[in-house]
Amino acid sequence: MSMTSKQRLITAITGGVPDRLPATTHHVMPYFLDKYLSGMSAQDFFAHFGLDPILWTVPHRPDPDAGEYPDPNQGEIGFLESRRVASDEWRITSEDLPHPRYTQTRYTIHTPGGKLTTTLRANAQTAWVAEHLIKRKEDIALIGQFATAPKCDVNAVNAQAEALSECGIVRGHIPCFDIFGQPGCWQDAACLVGIEPLIMATYDDPLWVHELLSILQRRKLVYCRSLVGARYDILELGGGDASSTVISPRIFDEFVAPYDSVIIAAAHEAGQRISYHTCGGMMPLLERIAEMGPDAMETFTPPGMGGDVDLAEAKRRIGDRVCMIGGLDQFHYFSGCTPEETRAAVRRCFAQAGAGGGYIISPSDHFFDADVELIAAYADEARRCLYEQGEERA
Repeated sequence: MSMTSKQRLITAITGGVPDRLPATTHHVMPYFLDKYLSGMSAQDFFAHFGLDPILWTVPHRPDPDAGEYPDPNQGEIGFLESRRVASDEWRITSEDLPHPRYTQTRYTIHTPGGKLTTTLRANAQTAWVAEHLIKRKEDIALIGQFATAPKCDVNAVNAQAEALSECGIVRGHIPCFDIFGQPGCWQDAACLVGIEPLIMATYDDPLWVHELLSILQRRKLVYCRSLVGARYDILELGGGDASSTVISPRIFDEFVAPYDSVIIAAAHEAGQRISYHTCGGMMPLLERIAEMGPDAMETFTPPGMGGDVDLAEAKRRIGDRVCMIGGLDQFHYFSGCTPEETRAAVRRCFAQAGAGGGYIISPSDHFFDADVELIAAYADEARRCLYEQGEERA
C-alpha cells in the first residue's frame, strides 16, 4: 500500500524504509516559478510534478510582557522572512539607495546605545549583503543588550499543519538575525561580520568570536524553548558558511559544534526535529555533524556543484545515524542534458544512498533556472525507485 507524502517523508526522516524513494526539493524559488511556471505557487509546483511537498512557514510572535511588538516598519514580508519583533529599544528603519544595476536598501537599527547599519543588494534571483552590520568589535554589545528574540507563533504553525494534513510536511528554520542571516550560530555571525573577517578573528581574537556566538545562541534558544506544541515536522539549522570548503575542521570543532549542538538539544527538548544544512564540502565533517545529534543532514553537494560529497561513502559512514537529504546535481541534471541522463542520475543517488531507507533525494539546495521537462523526469524516476516490501534498515 502506498504512503502519503507526509508518511513517506517522515518515515525517511526517522530512519525508516518508505514505500518508494521520497523526492522533493529545497526552497522553490519565486524567480523560477515566475519565469518558467507563470507564477505558480510552491504547493502547486509540488502537485504539478508529483513531488513530495514541503510547506515552509516561519511565523514569529513578540512577547508583550517584554515590551515587544510586531515591527511596524517592516512592510511586505519577503521570501521566507518572518515578521520582525521590535521594541522601543530595538527599532529598524530602512531607506532605498540608488544603484545602477540592483535594488539596494540600507537598514538602520536604532538602540539606546547607538545605531547599527547594514545594506542589502538584490536582483531578480536573490539578495546579498553589501555592507555588514558589525563593523567594530564593540557593536556586538548593542546586540547583546538590546536585540529582541522572536518566539514561535505555535497557533499559526498548527493551523497550517492542519490545513496541509497528509499532503506533505511542515518545515521551518531556527531564526536568522533580523534583516539578513542564517539559522546556525556561526553562519549567522558570518552574515553579520563577513566570513573572511570572522575566520581571521578566530585567530586574532577568539574570545570576541565566542562572545558573539554566545549572544546569537541565546537569542536562538529563546525561540527553541517556544517551540513546544508546534506541529513542525522538521526545522533547519546550519548554513553554507560552516562547510568544509569554507572553514577547517578545527574551526568547526571550536566555533560551530559547541554552539549548534546546544540548539539541537533544545529543539529536541521542545519536541522538534532538526536537519543540519551544509551546502558545500561535507566529507571531513560528516561524523562531526552527526555527533551534534541532528535528525537529518543536507545537502550532500556533489563535486560537480563545488562540493565534495561521495554519496555512497557518506551513506556508509553516517547513514545509520541520520536521514540524508539531497545529493542531486541540479546544475547538470535540471538543465543541459537529456531526460534519460536525469533519470540515470536519480537512479545513481538511489543506488548510492537509498539502501535501508533514511534517504530523501533532493537537489543540493536552490535552483533558479531549470528545464521543466527535466524536473518532470526527476520526479517520475524517483517514483519508480521502489523499496521491496518488508525491507529493513541496515
